[in-house]
Amino acid sequence: MLTFAWPWLLILLPLPWLLRKRSKPEVTSSTAVKVPFYKQAESALAGYGAQRTSRPGRSLWSKLLLLLAWVFLIAACTRPQWLGDPIPVKTEARDLMLAVDISPSMQETDLLLKGYQATRLEVVKSVVTEFIKQRQGDRMGLILFGAQPYIQVPLTFDLTTVSQLLDEAALGIAGNATAIGDSIGLAIKRLRERPADSRVLILLTDGANTGGEVSPEQAATLAAEAGVKIYTIGVGADEVLRRGLFGYHKENPSSDLDEKLLQKIASDTGGQYFRARNTSELELIYESINQLEPIEQDQRVYRPTTEYYAVPLAIALILLLVFWAFGWISARLQNAGQPGFARQGIDTQYDVHQQGGE
Repeated sequence: MLTFAWPWLLILLPLPWLLRKRSKPEVTSSTAVKVPFYKQAESALAGYGAQRTSRPGRSLWSKLLLLLAWVFLIAACTRPQWLGDPIPVKTEARDLMLAVDISPSMQETDLLLKGYQATRLEVVKSVVTEFIKQRQGDRMGLILFGAQPYIQVPLTFDLTTVSQLLDEAALGIAGNATAIGDSIGLAIKRLRERPADSRVLILLTDGANTGGEVSPEQAATLAAEAGVKIYTIGVGADEVLRRGLFGYHKENPSSDLDEKLLQKIASDTGGQYFRARNTSELELIYESINQLEPIEQDQRVYRPTTEYYAVPLAIALILLLVFWAFGWISARLQNAGQPGFARQGIDTQYDVHQQGGE
């Protein structure tokens, strides 16, 4: 099927006619210069003028060539294309919803990032961003949760946007509590319409459920009924050294992490629980999740496209070349047929007049 990528450029077709209509010849008044040899030159110029106006068809052919060249040039600008028959393409991908805890506890600096102390959220952003880059072809979404969950990015193939909005996430903007159950419920709403084997939620948190209207256990039951597989990740170091009045002492910054709850959520939904005590473990966890079996998604259709703009463009250039050659040949023929004595007679009369005036 023949189509045009930019058909709106056809509005330029009447442009030469409009420019010609708007341009008006300037009328100038000037006093004619009288020369003594005018009568003698008039007869000589008459023959030359006859030579100039003896080819009325030349102007018509020139206009026709220019008109056709303009039409084909505009046709080339519209980018004519030939669309082939639709070809079904089977694509394999996954639907992954990421749920990331952004409660104030994620500000804990018990992890290292490139050799420096960093907050848990900074480490999560770095690792998850690399994970997202490896999911080309997958449809991904992002949920940020604290006291309340909200959709930061719906399921999309635009992984660049998912990475960017994750990087812009700020601590505490969703409240000070941790609503694990509500975040699972929100993910179920977004995933239930997707193919049965592609509903996957990756939930990352560093604490226990301390808010929300739905308990995590109820949410896990609903997820299992909806066919949503949940992979849970508990992040945070087991111990850090803190400076006190009597020197350094060990503390467990992850004492609030409810690992049993996360394990139950994963087991009830057919997923798996992971524990990330440092950045390396978190990277390995996402590499393990990256091994999920792909599922066949909605069938896409591909239509091969062949560009044909070069054909009218070549025709336009050939017409312009013919126009130039036609004008050059006509000028040569006119010069060859011009009587040589006409110009010579004018020059002679002009020289005699000049000598007489002197």
